[in-house]
Amino acid sequence: MHLIINGEQQLVPDQLTVLQLLEHLHITGPVAVECNRSIIPRAEHGTAELRDGDSLEIVHFVGGG
Repeated sequence: MHLIINGEQQLVPDQLTVLQLLEHLHITGPVAVECNRSIIPRAEHGTAELRDGDSLEIVHFVGGG
């Protein structure tokens, strides 16, 4: 399926949840995920299914001082 991730179109396997997408993209650590302008709570990453054409923003948290 085609997704727009952080402004770039990407082709990914069909029928992914948000968690499976993060694993597919090798994204680890705490992230915030927005799908079609709605925040997906971390507790729902394993059950929130993505659809062809969805637009996602994935933000990594960076610590520092």
